[in-house]
Amino acid sequence: MTLSSQELRQKFLDFFRSKGHAIIPSASLIPDNDPSVLFNTAGMQPLVPYLLGEPHPLGRRLANVQKCLRTDDIDKVGDTVHLTFFEMLGNWSLGDYFQEEAIAWSWEFLTDKQWLGLPADHLAASVFAGDADAPFDRRSYELWQQMGLPEKRLAKLGQENNWWGLASHVGPCGPDTEIFYWTGPEPVPDIFEPANPFWVEIWNNVFMAYNEQPDGTFIPLKQRNVDTGLGLERVLAVLNHEPDIYVSDLFQPAIHYLEKISGRLYSSETRTFRIIADHMRASAFLLADEKAVTPSNKDQGYVLRRLIRRAVRLVYNWSIPPADILSGVIEQIIATMGEAYPELVRQHDFIIAEVKKEIIKFNYTLGRGLKEFERLVGHHHFISGTDAFMLYQSYGFPWEMTKELAQERGLAVDEAGFQEEMKKHQELSRTAAAGKFKGGLADNSLATTRLHTAAHLLLQALRQVLGDGVYQRGSNITPERLRFDFSYPQKLTPEEIKQVEDIVNEQIALDLPVTCEEMSLEEARQTGAMGIFDAKYGAKVKVYTIGGDQPFSREICGGPHVEHTKELGHFRIIKEESSSAGVRRIKAILED
Repeated sequence: MTLSSQELRQKFLDFFRSKGHAIIPSASLIPDNDPSVLFNTAGMQPLVPYLLGEPHPLGRRLANVQKCLRTDDIDKVGDTVHLTFFEMLGNWSLGDYFQEEAIAWSWEFLTDKQWLGLPADHLAASVFAGDADAPFDRRSYELWQQMGLPEKRLAKLGQENNWWGLASHVGPCGPDTEIFYWTGPEPVPDIFEPANPFWVEIWNNVFMAYNEQPDGTFIPLKQRNVDTGLGLERVLAVLNHEPDIYVSDLFQPAIHYLEKISGRLYSSETRTFRIIADHMRASAFLLADEKAVTPSNKDQGYVLRRLIRRAVRLVYNWSIPPADILSGVIEQIIATMGEAYPELVRQHDFIIAEVKKEIIKFNYTLGRGLKEFERLVGHHHFISGTDAFMLYQSYGFPWEMTKELAQERGLAVDEAGFQEEMKKHQELSRTAAAGKFKGGLADNSLATTRLHTAAHLLLQALRQVLGDGVYQRGSNITPERLRFDFSYPQKLTPEEIKQVEDIVNEQIALDLPVTCEEMSLEEARQTGAMGIFDAKYGAKVKVYTIGGDQPFSREICGGPHVEHTKELGHFRIIKEESSSAGVRRIKAILED
């Protein structure tokens, strides 16, 4: 049987509705009940309170299609079966039916011609073999035989294969039975060997009878539950007689678009096309989520940033701007999946804008970062922790990207050294957050350096527009944005804000040189250099001048700065507000 993704979703829900299940919507990708993980990786996670006994408002039999995201599989994406974002078809019994009904219904849905109609002789199953914590799942073993599976098609496996619970290893759990489908050449082997890659797992039935305690012990649950998961993408591949999950209506529009825009073929760029399609799909769903994730340097935002930046690297040397390619892929994804997930359509503009923003931010430093990586490769047979951290800090390379680039060249990377450098950086960042880091800079990365230089142009532009009574009253600069406080008694008008922006961008376009001289404080005063003169400067100070013989800006400052203003990109003020009495605050960014 050949089905579309929408038809498969609907058949599953219709089947379990016919078995008395209430259909519930997918929960957010961000978990409410499990702080030990970043994302919902299975349909059970949002239902933990009900699995522990709390009554569900829709009853004891539930089914849905749950959005899931697993970070463990990011490095595996590119083969025929792994994804980061995926859809899990699931049905649950909250203290109602148990093994008998769950196994019988799985068999019926998979083999009955009214539903999926898969050939029974292509199926196999595994069950929990038993250990010191729980006994052999004899009942599931017997039930599969009653369904028609011979003993040679049944495997008894240990806890690492046939036991399921939360990633935190605390909470509802129990033995599971996994269903496999033969995807290899005919005839189907008589004996089921789970290690054979042609046997693909398509469904998992978990029989939750235990509650794992923090000390690792297991106690019986007050109510026994059933939790199942059927991977939509894998079953779709099986139904379409395709070993490749990317050859389906979920991915083909995006892949055909990539072929058209790049002039390349999926058959020759298979891994690259798969990664791009997967990563952009996951990015779109994260941005469209009700708990909208945006790119950042921590938690879910870091994963999103990593997905986008990995895709950017893969298309960087194509003849088309990465922002055009990847936003086009997302357009295809929204068109393909928007009917099933209307939030993609509602958040269309936001998704595209955020992806483009992140691409532009990364694209500026990627070229230099790749050149620096090539330089390191040319001088060493491995990448040190210090060098890996420099690529992260100065060029925005996630650790995983450096590791991947090194693996492509057969080089080792010092992960322990990188983590040590990261720990030092985090300590420094904590100091900065406490306001003790000199100059208000979060770090000395290239992005921060550019914004720091822009702050000099901003101060002088403010003085030109608002008058010589404007003085700097503080700043805080991160790789993401510039926050600048200055003395002024009233709110700036939109016209004044635009004037300031225009002046700064004029100086950037002039590509003015940025030079530094060391001199005494008194000499600095005589040059007309700006400075916070109630600060405790040393005997010698650094004076940074922007411009030549008739400089635009001259300030006492500790650095760091770029060498020419054209390195800054486009300056934009994103907010102007009050900081305190008589002090205004501007937040600004640089765009390429």
